[in-house]
Amino acid sequence: MQIFEAEIRNNIAVSPGQGPDYQERNPILRMMEVWAKAELAADREHYDAGSLDFLFPFKDLALYGPRPPNSGVLDPRQQDEKQDFQKQNVADFNLEDCWLARGYASADPWEGSFLKLSYSASPFTRLATKAAEAGSPLGSTIRAWIKVGANATSFPVLVPYNTRTDRYEIEIWAYPGRDLSGRLGDKGRAAIEAGAIVADAFLVRGERSAFHGPAVSGERDQANRAIAQTNDPSPVDMIQRATDHTLHPVLPVTVEVAWANDSLQVWDNNGGANYTYKFNMLFRGWRNYLQVGQSRHPHGGVGFLEYRNLLSNYFSLEDRRKSVLGDRWEPELGRELNSWNFGADAWNGQQAAGPKPAGPKLERFMAVDYMDLHLLNSRCGIGIHRHRDNQEVFLLMEGSALMLVGDWCKFPDRERAFELRQMEAGDLAVCKTGQLHALYNHTDEQIKLFMFGGYD
Repeated sequence: MQIFEAEIRNNIAVSPGQGPDYQERNPILRMMEVWAKAELAADREHYDAGSLDFLFPFKDLALYGPRPPNSGVLDPRQQDEKQDFQKQNVADFNLEDCWLARGYASADPWEGSFLKLSYSASPFTRLATKAAEAGSPLGSTIRAWIKVGANATSFPVLVPYNTRTDRYEIEIWAYPGRDLSGRLGDKGRAAIEAGAIVADAFLVRGERSAFHGPAVSGERDQANRAIAQTNDPSPVDMIQRATDHTLHPVLPVTVEVAWANDSLQVWDNNGGANYTYKFNMLFRGWRNYLQVGQSRHPHGGVGFLEYRNLLSNYFSLEDRRKSVLGDRWEPELGRELNSWNFGADAWNGQQAAGPKPAGPKLERFMAVDYMDLHLLNSRCGIGIHRHRDNQEVFLLMEGSALMLVGDWCKFPDRERAFELRQMEAGDLAVCKTGQLHALYNHTDEQIKLFMFGGYD
């Protein structure tokens, strides 16, 4: 993890006798406004709203500083008072010029993945500024070179201007045929005609049936019948299934992008390295799991227990993830400690954490030192905040909510972004060391949340 030195100067010291103002420009409310304005190209009945997963990259952010007497300690590496949670809270942020989304789309009877890319048409974006300096202002289209996983466009694709959103936007559907237009309504057909929806089953991959529906249920039932007859546990594995699926339920999906003007003369391409975004919220539950199976006489008991492994260091599940991800593998329950992180393996009477490591260290386990139950009323939100040291689990027990996770420091394999997706009862999200997180009840009903975590 890399902490931006320049960003530390953005952090806001809070004077003695004063508290942060969470009413003005509250970060979680601002993100809800951005999310609400995000528009999809076809009519809403063609999308599964519960599957939508958004990435909103950001340029920079500011955190509130500690309480007195540590008001001047704005560097997170020096903030060792672990009972002061004020210093964790985000005060402000500035979003980048683009955002991305993925989810399931439908064109009866087809249901499969789609990926959306949106780039601001403001004259102050990097691309617009470079184009103006080159004497060729942006027109009605720009171009994007896109790579999803291992699959890339052979040539930068056209991205048309959307008059409703004042952005350049394109959706790429994994639809395998050439008759998509005839399966959509008026809005979708107009989007196809404008180039705002394209069918490309090579770049964006995967149908819903790979992980959901009768085929998967039948495979699970067959495995359950086998254990009933032979007592041979044979769970259905999700890790190594359709590993290039753009909406894979347990593997991160990487999208690499470079933006250009229509003539390809000027680029916004991260200095030639391209922008790398990753859908990687650790999001698990009844719908997203590593494997599903059935246990006969569980732990010497009676009857049959059906289980879903969500996160685990057991049963070679991490080895299977590692075999698929290779160099992109990161431990799901473990964490890599930096020199400013406290360990999780000691209690000294002062704080629920061990000493800071002398060098790089990998902890393969998650220690727990608090568990909480929360009731969130309608329009109540846990604000965007970060923990320097701990990991945390949000398990939604009842209701529906929006979960946000993002990086407050820089990881080498991705740009920083807020990832936002809907949670239903039985879903959980794991917030890793170095990640921002928040949860918002966007419904009219009270929701129930179980939280637990450790190290902080």
